[in-house]
Amino acid sequence: MFNLQQLKQAGSYLGQAARMMVGMPDYGTYVRHMEQTHPGQPYMSYEEFFKERINARYGGGSGRPVRCC
Repeated sequence: MFNLQQLKQAGSYLGQAARMMVGMPDYGTYVRHMEQTHPGQPYMSYEEFFKERINARYGGGSGRPVRCC
């Protein structure tokens, strides 16, 4: 059967997949990417990351109204 570590890993993958399907950014993946590919460089706080992803997705700061549809 599955051990506890495997179940935790599966839960992590399912959570990440669910966030991706609804467009929710994954801060943990961003931090791991920064640590692995850009060591020593500062990375955004959770709040900065979330705001940047929302602005990128919905066009905030572009002078246009921010709206979904």
